[in-house]
Amino acid sequence: MAKQSINVAQQCKELIEEIHKGIFRPVYLLMGEESYYPDLICKEIIDNCIDESNKDFNELICYGSDANAESVISAARQFPMMSDRVLVVLKEAQLMKSLESLSVYCEHPLESTTLVILMHGGGADKRKALYKSVSKNGVVVDSPLVRDYELARWIENYYQSLGLTLEPGGANLLAEYIGCNLGAIAVETDKLLKNIPLGCKEVSIDDIEKNVGVSRQYSIFELTKELCYKRSEKALKIAGYVGSAAKFSMPAAVSVIFNTFLKVLRYEALMLRKGPISPSDKAAALTGVNPYFYKDYDAACRNYPLKKTMSIISLLCEFDYLGKGGDGVETSDGELLVELTAKILS
Repeated sequence: MAKQSINVAQQCKELIEEIHKGIFRPVYLLMGEESYYPDLICKEIIDNCIDESNKDFNELICYGSDANAESVISAARQFPMMSDRVLVVLKEAQLMKSLESLSVYCEHPLESTTLVILMHGGGADKRKALYKSVSKNGVVVDSPLVRDYELARWIENYYQSLGLTLEPGGANLLAEYIGCNLGAIAVETDKLLKNIPLGCKEVSIDDIEKNVGVSRQYSIFELTKELCYKRSEKALKIAGYVGSAAKFSMPAAVSVIFNTFLKVLRYEALMLRKGPISPSDKAAALTGVNPYFYKDYDAACRNYPLKKTMSIISLLCEFDYLGKGGDGVETSDGELLVELTAKILS
């Protein structure tokens, strides 16, 4: 999935480069559970396809709740007036009952028209005619959700695409605070960039704390660090604070802690092997971990023997079930997090 997400980012980059060069495809089908890339491409097309002075006669933006296939096809078959092309944008296309009927046009689209079909919350059926005709004669962008465990890496890549580097831990902090909403991450990043010195190429955690409104001192990632070092008092204090936050989600918290201890387990298994551990072996065991944080995993291996780590993995599976309402548990998410933290430390 991570590879697929990165491929969508690359596809989006290439399409935007085309758009800025004045190259437009006859049909775009922009869809997927994650709306960031489809919305971004759609905006770039609207901003660049038709000159402002020619938009009145050559641009139509309609919505699936109000439009039908016949009216969209009719607009797409119009010839441009004092312009190189016609732009027809169908937003919220998933709401149009006759959506599949657009395949009639997409089989033979006009070169002088750009038709954009923008869908949210899913996509066209890949077995049916619309998807197949756009794949053949235009371009399809299918944007999947970025999973929790992929998000920090996505944020790092996004900042790199802006010519910026993040202080280690900064991506995790943003991921925890904002969640898997790529559009919101982009908005918060824009806000942050307006408040750091012009020309600054390195974004620190202090910058994030000051301008995004999140504190690393009380975050789930700071909790995992304290668990690695087995600092009970501070870990329980952070668990109480994090669990009381309005946006706190127990399943999301368990996912972060689980991923940490799963890497600890792999690392411990590696250390049981005879012979020296090479840097590449360590990197493989701690896949996705910035080398800056290797010392935290070294500490966890010292503090949690293999048998204890395995019991923690089992414990996390149990609390994941409870956090999702298993057994009709009435304990709050915050109380569950404190209880889980105490049991890990015991």
